[in-house]
Amino acid sequence: MSPDSRATKAPTFWRSACGALSRADPVMAAIIAQHRGSFLVSRGDVFTTLARAIVGQQISVKAAAAVWTRFLKVAHPLSPGRLATLTTNDLEDCGLSGRKREYLIGLGCHFAERPGLESSLQAMTDEAVIAALTEVRGVGRWTAEMVLIFALLRPDVLPLADLGLMKAIALHYRTGKDISTRQAERLAAVWMPWRSVATWYLWRSLDPEPVDY
Repeated sequence: MSPDSRATKAPTFWRSACGALSRADPVMAAIIAQHRGSFLVSRGDVFTTLARAIVGQQISVKAAAAVWTRFLKVAHPLSPGRLATLTTNDLEDCGLSGRKREYLIGLGCHFAERPGLESSLQAMTDEAVIAALTEVRGVGRWTAEMVLIFALLRPDVLPLADLGLMKAIALHYRTGKDISTRQAERLAAVWMPWRSVATWYLWRSLDPEPVDY
């Protein structure tokens, strides 16, 4: 699948999830109503989602988009094999740190050497996917969770290490006061089994542009 391929429809579970979340949580109901007709868009491509997530680690959404555009000009057409042929010097002018350049090239090598990896992830549990992907240098739990949400369309992922999610929970549920991950996890229990959808809407509440990996 092309890195720029896009789903044109909402995930099959989206409507049911929105209904259940709206009934369970009036705060979430209001956020969903404000963004009616908006939904998660997936590339359906684990490799590309991982690459985008690595580029976006610890920088703003706007900065990540600019770096990604420059990166694609060098890595086009993006694929594991193509990325594996590049050197860190090739990516020097993309705005990537030296560490991220190493991670991206390592990602290409990892997937090029394991052509069946992406398809094998489909049958794995969420935790098994996280375990498999965190074997890749530079891929931590947060990055693997982005894959679960944006590439594999798993409906019940709660990325508690995500700063945007924690900020949105604090804003909407604690009038801006800080909240611990344990408190956030307890609060989010009412969203199960649709925590990915709730997370996406909370991201959306902070940014006029939908979060996209």
